[in-house]
Amino acid sequence: AARRDFYWLRSFIAGGVAGCCAKTTTAPLDRVKILLQAHNHHYKHLGVFSTLCAVPKKEGYLGLYKGNGAMMIRIFPYGAIQFMAFDQYKKVVIKKQLGISGHVHRLMAGSMAGITAVICTYPLDMVRVRLAFQVKGEHKYMGIIHAFKMIYTKEGGFSGFYRGLMPTVVGMAPYAGFSFFTFGTLKSIGLAQAPNLLGRPSLDNPDVLVLKTHVNLLCGGIAGAIAQTISYPLDVTRRRMQLGAVLPDSEKCLTMVQTLKYVYQQHGIRRGLYRGLSLNYIRCIPSQAVAFTTYELMKQFLHLN
Repeated sequence: AARRDFYWLRSFIAGGVAGCCAKTTTAPLDRVKILLQAHNHHYKHLGVFSTLCAVPKKEGYLGLYKGNGAMMIRIFPYGAIQFMAFDQYKKVVIKKQLGISGHVHRLMAGSMAGITAVICTYPLDMVRVRLAFQVKGEHKYMGIIHAFKMIYTKEGGFSGFYRGLMPTVVGMAPYAGFSFFTFGTLKSIGLAQAPNLLGRPSLDNPDVLVLKTHVNLLCGGIAGAIAQTISYPLDVTRRRMQLGAVLPDSEKCLTMVQTLKYVYQQHGIRRGLYRGLSLNYIRCIPSQAVAFTTYELMKQFLHLN
């Protein structure tokens, strides 16, 4: 019974550590992506690689990690809530016996888990984006707590923290759903078709087959890339709405549809709705891969299988 009692906590830690490792690996790419997505005027003429080079020149190497503190505080509960909620929702969905295949269970549970995690940690995401968008010499927010206070007092209390939630939730469903779905599907097909080539017995339970580390990396990466592409324009929309007051054209970006239209009219598809997408691929492969792999390792380490 003791092992069951702490299952929640151990699952929570595994998800959190996985998230933190993944995000710190890719923090510089995240910062550049935010600068590009919302066309920061210091870097708006630059492409992905030139911005990556320009940020350290202009703001020092630590400039690449702006907003990462808020990200860390957010990602621990985020990763943990997502993985825990996924397990719980999966049980509920399977209990209801809706007469659907296991893949759909995963898709539903994955989406619901993602949305739960986003809603719980959204204000931290808001603060992180505001911090990451600031350029040295023009600081409006001094740090995480200061940003919280400013947004709360200047932008209508709690509702100020939830600008851009709509595109996030709409984009989240395919994103969380597809990444779990693709990962789960690739894993089950792989282990069924080529158990000896792709799988190995789990360290803490020899009866359970798990994917070999490099296969895990590959599946996690593919899952992430497909999901990212589907929901990317909504990600751009969310960033613009979150930056709201900071951007000169904020009154044109009050709702999700207005923002999508505005970005499309001003910048088109490639330079607007999909600006910074290449960064997402570069970023999402190591990020998803590190997250899933760390999670699988932590699961074995904490005897969760």
